Amino acid sequence: MDIVVKGRKTEVPERFRKHVADKLKLDKIQKLDAKVISLDVEVSKEHNPRQADRSDRVEITLRSRGPVIRAEASASDPYAALDLATGKLEARLRKQHDKRSDRRGNGRLSAAEVPDVVPNVAELNANGQPVAHTSESIPTTKIGSLEVQGEGPLVVREKVHTAAPMTLDQALYEMELVGHDFYLFVDSETKQPSVVYRRHAYDYGVIHLETDPLAGSPAGGAGGALGG
Repeated sequence: MDIVVKGRKTEVPERFRKHVADKLKLDKIQKLDAKVISLDVEVSKEHNPRQADRSDRVEITLRSRGPVIRAEASASDPYAALDLATGKLEARLRKQHDKRSDRRGNGRLSAAEVPDVVPNVAELNANGQPVAHTSESIPTTKIGSLEVQGEGPLVVREKVHTAAPMTLDQALYEMELVGHDFYLFVDSETKQPSVVYRRHAYDYGVIHLETDPLAGSPAGGAGGALGG
């Protein structure tokens, strides 16, 4: 596998190309992801004097049989930007590698085996305290906008984001940039809340949410599944 270095509206010196090859250790990357297909490095330059501290931008794109991994960074020179982007790439590769290792981990118990190995595990609540079985009614707790019966989820978090409408292509790029399997955005063409998500290999899906003007009753669920 070769590293492809290219410039966007800027020349890439041969010295920098050699530095990229020294910085991105292929053997180290292949240890974290043995299915790497290609590794592209794109260098671009911002000519606005007000952005001199981040005038040079480096974007690294790693394609493998799994999800595409991207890492980018900006700095006052391309070498510093490359260092930052390389650190991000290695962190995301290590995260993916650890996730795969956890799935294949040896010695883990299945959910069905836990009660046989750990005494009274089925009788403990989320705080590790024994559950007292009583005939009293189950208490209801208000957490955010949810009403939770009994112990319920340990943590419930709500987030509100403001974002400018964007195209589908931009949403896919943003999803890969943050390394998530889905990305929520407002479609600039339809103005609808939408979600792009990763399906299989290089396939992606998109869901658009449209309000039904004839629906007079609250929705009975949280929306459709992402499959299909």
